[in-house]
Amino acid sequence: MKTAEIKRRWLAFFEERGHTVVPSASVISDDPTLLFNVAGMVQFIPYLTGREPAPYPRATSVQKCVRTQDIEEVGKTTRHGTFFQMNGNFSFGDYFKREAIRYAWQFLTGSQESGGLGFDPERLWATVHHEDEASIDLWLQETSIPRERIQSRGNADNFWHTGQPGPGGYCSEIYFDRGPAYGVEGGPEADEDRYLEIWNLVFMEFALSAVRSKTDFDIAGELPAKNIDTGMGLERVAFLLQGKENMYEIDEVFPVLQAAAELAGKRYGEKEEGDVRLRVVADHVRSALIIIGDGVSPGNEGRGYILRRLLRRAVRSMRLLGVTEPVLPVLLPVSRDAMKASYPELGTDFERISRIAYAEENAFLRTLGAGTNLLSTAVKELAPGQKLGGEVAFELHDTHGFPIDLTLEMAAEHGIEVDEAGFRSLMTEQRDRAKADAKAKKAGGRTDVSAYSRLLEGGTTEFIGYDTLEAGATVRGIVKDGQQAEIATAGDQVSLVLDVTPFYAESGGQKADTGLISGEGFTARVLDVQNPVKGLAAHRVEIVEGELRAGTEALARVDADRRLSAEQAHTATHLVHAALRETLGPGAVQAGSMNQAGYMRFDYSYPDVLSEAARQEIEEIANLAVRKNIEVGTEYLPLDEARKSGAMALFGEKYGSVVRVVDIGGPWSRELCGGTHVRASAEVGPISLLSESSIGSGVRRIEASVGFEAFTSLAKERALMQQLSELLKVPSGDVPDRVAGLMERVRQAEREIAQLRREQALAQAGRLVSKAAQLGGVTLIAEDLGQVSGADDVRAIAQDLRERLAQAGSGAAVVALTGVAKGRPVVVVATSQEAREKGHKAGDLVRLASKELGGGGGGKPDLAQGGGTDPQATGQALAAVRHAIGGS
Repeated sequence: MKTAEIKRRWLAFFEERGHTVVPSASVISDDPTLLFNVAGMVQFIPYLTGREPAPYPRATSVQKCVRTQDIEEVGKTTRHGTFFQMNGNFSFGDYFKREAIRYAWQFLTGSQESGGLGFDPERLWATVHHEDEASIDLWLQETSIPRERIQSRGNADNFWHTGQPGPGGYCSEIYFDRGPAYGVEGGPEADEDRYLEIWNLVFMEFALSAVRSKTDFDIAGELPAKNIDTGMGLERVAFLLQGKENMYEIDEVFPVLQAAAELAGKRYGEKEEGDVRLRVVADHVRSALIIIGDGVSPGNEGRGYILRRLLRRAVRSMRLLGVTEPVLPVLLPVSRDAMKASYPELGTDFERISRIAYAEENAFLRTLGAGTNLLSTAVKELAPGQKLGGEVAFELHDTHGFPIDLTLEMAAEHGIEVDEAGFRSLMTEQRDRAKADAKAKKAGGRTDVSAYSRLLEGGTTEFIGYDTLEAGATVRGIVKDGQQAEIATAGDQVSLVLDVTPFYAESGGQKADTGLISGEGFTARVLDVQNPVKGLAAHRVEIVEGELRAGTEALARVDADRRLSAEQAHTATHLVHAALRETLGPGAVQAGSMNQAGYMRFDYSYPDVLSEAARQEIEEIANLAVRKNIEVGTEYLPLDEARKSGAMALFGEKYGSVVRVVDIGGPWSRELCGGTHVRASAEVGPISLLSESSIGSGVRRIEASVGFEAFTSLAKERALMQQLSELLKVPSGDVPDRVAGLMERVRQAEREIAQLRREQALAQAGRLVSKAAQLGGVTLIAEDLGQVSGADDVRAIAQDLRERLAQAGSGAAVVALTGVAKGRPVVVVATSQEAREKGHKAGDLVRLASKELGGGGGGKPDLAQGGGTDPQATGQALAAVRHAIGGS
């Protein structure tokens, strides 16, 4: 039975039993502490924990999940993969244990002709919590399973909780007996390789007051509404039904593995080392396909880093199998064909997905050879037991795009360790940047939203800001330092929850409104608005004057000028998006945006640099749309109907069953959007593109000023052009040609100066040869060249001197030269074969010299280069080389 068919049967089975079929959420997690969704229950957590009311009593889904904590172990065993799918059925205070057990048994053992999976009931086992006698009774009542195939286990195996106070409950797990060939008899307690877990039923029935560990917790009492959360591993069930040994051999994975084996001229099952690499490729290509499909692009942080790591591990695994040409153009379409029955969007969006993946592979292949050579050379120069330097790992990451995990893996293959601490130290600035932004961004801290969850119990916040910028409201709650408060006084910064608000909360790339909330005896300045929990707006305010109490009546007033500027920017983003697609084609898909007063930023997927002509065309199309004064319309539609109408959705964004569609000129610009907009395009004002740049592999960014800010920007450019015209004494239209001519003259002068310096330096070579000295059995030239044009000049002279010494029959020879280029010192060391045989390697000597210069360096044993920050230390650098040779 095909994997897609198992998925179809699952959803149909539970839909027939009153469950709402909920599409899989994106693999991108809404939880700020997670990169990806790792369990089938993720999108239902607010309902299961009671933070939000469930919109349906029963639900079912097949959730896409990505597990990343042990990527380096993928393929070494066959139990786990990076991407997997979890079938789930859920009850929110509706049915409980009896129905959950009944449904599971019916689906597993029902005949395939009737829509079930057809498992042999004689090969199924169940486990229950040792205190859950009720579940044992229900298993005996609702199924044909005998008592001897029901095993009792403890908290470690059969109790579920979140790891913190809240809901928890017993579990009941279903296992399939694979037979005596896979292990000993005795049920799951005896052997979990033979008895394979396929379904876990979680009965959420208790309120936990304290959680100290997985097995140590306090039960405060029963929950008022008991929930069901179950999970059945789709891949695991698929390989059992398909008669395969593991998930790598099922219909959605094995075609990629087979294609990889054919490319490499290997046969799967022939050799374990090759099998591991083939499994890595199959897993990572499939996982990358799904992750890119949900809107992630390769990068150096967060999800982008994980994706980059997956793609590059797949490519390198193929290199280790002997394939040096690009492999993704062969393997990715195979994965698409294997997966599109389950996820048709992978087929329709493949042009975008493949463009991003192929660009990443090409970028990696350009640097893989050089990076591998750098690593191999560095490894050869290490003494026994010495670690690979953090600076080498940093160079591999910074210059060659090697994720540190890849460096660690490759170093381990050589049997050496890496100075991770040194690498982390060098990477501190880059690593900290992603986490520097507002720890408590979401209204006082998203890490603990319990205060907002309690306020939500009293009702949601009604947003009326599409129609008005001013409204009377009741202050339903005050949150201070993450806790509810009754009062706030002048100078306090707190979050206010209103029953109704005209303030737009930051969402969909649009920054939040600002303004004032005032009432009898108080005035509060609104600094930010966020949605810490769905349906509740938290207004971050500073109490300017007076005293505010919960329950107070207030007047909420949005800053109208700022709102208009934000609306102009947001509508401009839609216009630029439409112009991009008109110019570059449908492959230019939005990858993110940010809109605030007078400014818009738009990220889009595209592999190539935007030409100046294309940039001008995009700007012109967007401004022509402004001039046409096109009506900006909005309507609410069911999600499926909106998609069928051509409305575009942002990849990775989570949408409800009913969505808001913003329409500008019909199909030309039609997007799912909850933001605020102007009423007609002419209200946007001018749009001035400021820049276009790359922000990651296959992702580019356009920035523009909008409205009055665009006018101001253009006025500054006009004033600057006027100044240049006056300075150069030419009409403004001739300024570019005049500047180009001047720049060429400057470049020519720089080339002539560099050539003169090079000739002068080479002319010194004869003089420097005469300064050669004997030291420790080595002919040594160690001299400072003073001011030089660049490191290339120093390298050329060092190589020339080494050649002269060789021609003179000097035997073991070392040339060490320093110089200062543009205020920074540089050192180059060249060695002869005889010197290297005596143990004098250029890389080692350069590192010693560079340390004196306050920097680092490296290279090959025959020629190496370094530098630093202290140009006054060239003498000490050369002395370090002399000491190293003389002391040997």
